[in-house]
Amino acid sequence: MNLSRRTFIASAALAPVACGSLSYEHGIPVAQPKPLPVVRPPQVGQEWAYIKKDVFDGKTLGVINERVASIGSTIVIDRMTTDGARLPSEIQTAWGMVATDTQWSRLLNFNPSLPLWPEQLSTTWAKQFNTKYSIAGYSESRMNWQEYMSVQGWEKITVPAGEFVALRFQTLINYESDDPNKVDCIRKETVWFAPQIGRWVAREASGSYQIQGQLGPVILEGSYQWQLSSYK
Repeated sequence: MNLSRRTFIASAALAPVACGSLSYEHGIPVAQPKPLPVVRPPQVGQEWAYIKKDVFDGKTLGVINERVASIGSTIVIDRMTTDGARLPSEIQTAWGMVATDTQWSRLLNFNPSLPLWPEQLSTTWAKQFNTKYSIAGYSESRMNWQEYMSVQGWEKITVPAGEFVALRFQTLINYESDDPNKVDCIRKETVWFAPQIGRWVAREASGSYQIQGQLGPVILEGSYQWQLSSYK
């Protein structure tokens, strides 16, 4: 299946209806910093801890600790739970360009890699990206992926780790599912990115899809939120 720009725009237009308005976060709009801040470069040992919640019922699902483990031809960010259980590692081909993404229910590999935050930290920036993805363990099957990333503005936001001035941006994703029965697969993410820590301080994601050949209602997937609880 080819996901044309027309298909993507039409599907993305449905995202606010399909995913609903479940946001917890409400930052305070502020002026764009002058000069624009520089993103903190990666160093081995940098850490971030995130509280993960279910948006539908507000329950805390756990705390995920992330740490820059190595920097070389790729940047590897190890992840584990507070009880020491190892989770799949995030892999970037360059700082801010993700090749192995851990934020989904299954581990996804992108080729070419995708930006984790806007290429320009400006309120006027927006761009569409096209790539292919595969599910870890099934590299022979590569499916279409389109996303439209757009900056919403700078905001002052408070999370458990403190108060930050962050760049708020939104990503609308239209992807081809490995399940042929699922069509019009959409994912919507809102992210508050803090350049001074080189990572996001809050993130929300929700998704939806429809069943092939059925005219029934849009099926909602899980909706989750992450908040930064500590970093170094």
